[in-house]
Amino acid sequence: MNYPDSVHFLYALGNEIKTAKFGLERIRALLAALGNPQDRLSIVHVAGTNGKGSTCAMIEAGFRAAGLRTGLYTSPHLAEPTERIRIAGRPVSAERFADAFNRVHAVVEQLLSREAIDLHTTYFETVTAMAFLIFAEERVERVVLEVGLGGRLDATNVVRPALAVIAPVDFDHEVYLGRAIESIAAEKAGILKPGVPAVFARQRPEAARVLDGRASELGIPVTRATDSLVEGLALDARGSSFELAGAAPLSIRCPLAGEHQVDNAVTAALALVRSGVDRRSIETGIGAAEWPGRLEHVRERPAIVLDGAHNPAAARALAAYIARFYAGRRLHLIFGIMRDKAAAEIAGILFPLAWRVIVTAPKQSRALAPETLRTVADHPNLQSAPTLEEALRMVGNADAGDAVFITGSLFLVAEARALLLGNP
Repeated sequence: MNYPDSVHFLYALGNEIKTAKFGLERIRALLAALGNPQDRLSIVHVAGTNGKGSTCAMIEAGFRAAGLRTGLYTSPHLAEPTERIRIAGRPVSAERFADAFNRVHAVVEQLLSREAIDLHTTYFETVTAMAFLIFAEERVERVVLEVGLGGRLDATNVVRPALAVIAPVDFDHEVYLGRAIESIAAEKAGILKPGVPAVFARQRPEAARVLDGRASELGIPVTRATDSLVEGLALDARGSSFELAGAAPLSIRCPLAGEHQVDNAVTAALALVRSGVDRRSIETGIGAAEWPGRLEHVRERPAIVLDGAHNPAAARALAAYIARFYAGRRLHLIFGIMRDKAAAEIAGILFPLAWRVIVTAPKQSRALAPETLRTVADHPNLQSAPTLEEALRMVGNADAGDAVFITGSLFLVAEARALLLGNP
């Protein structure tokens, strides 16, 4: 299959969350048939609810600044599935993606014919195997591997990493991971393994107890962000700078906006220190990190900011950012979200901050219809638009001093980037 065909087949496997089949037997059988490429890789394995993608991006950038050939595996993508598999900071080519898909798919078909597996591997399982295959063949020196969902039974959890990192744990995907922070944290803690050191981001107390308890059971060394002193913190609308105290102090300039990114930058820096990366490379790498679609400024006068705040914790982080840097400015909020998200709770956090709210829907079958959104959330100046294009036309009369935030779903953010930046 060519690239469009391979992407079509992957999408035909179904939504990667809704069709998730928890368990590692299928992915292990597939990887064994491929020669277990993951066993040839030096991996930093990153779990968490919010911030794990940003943390991965900063860790990978630090390794790359140190002169190492890197592989980065993240999900979901914004525009193209090739974004999920990156070599030396760049997405793999469409041709390389299709080649890896064809080889993995052929092995899956062989396993099915022998009844060695029960079903075709899922979208996420298939792309995970493709990533391991590509990284091994490219002889990358460090892989930063983001967990897809949970941790314990996630398809990425077939690796024995050099380091495990757990970003902040919060509520999301409760149907799959449990409705208490403790149960969600227990799933994330599933990536911890005997003999593998760990780095923990600053956590809610109930999550910290679960993570610390599991680390103690395994007898593994843990570096905790809460044990590190942040000094001289300066925040602006485009990022932060601070000193991270320690035996070898670090001067960090984080180009990712939002106070929550300070915690992610601290976690990434500690992971890089634990991995033996030198101070200058850590500072240079984090300072050059990119993570599109998260408090990303794409226009000025009026300011247009994109942010994939798709769960309550992310919405609270966005609300804090707006309150700090956009207080007093007239705010237009364009909001669209998926049906399986906590739409009413997220709207309750964000809508009161806006002068005008325009509810819309990304071009996805799982999107919550604007008419339905109007029934679960209220605002004195609530409008609706059938498409993002129409919503953008509606804010065309915004004053130069106003701010437009487009949020609620990464699918909506991806559409906005294509419309406003010309990205495919």
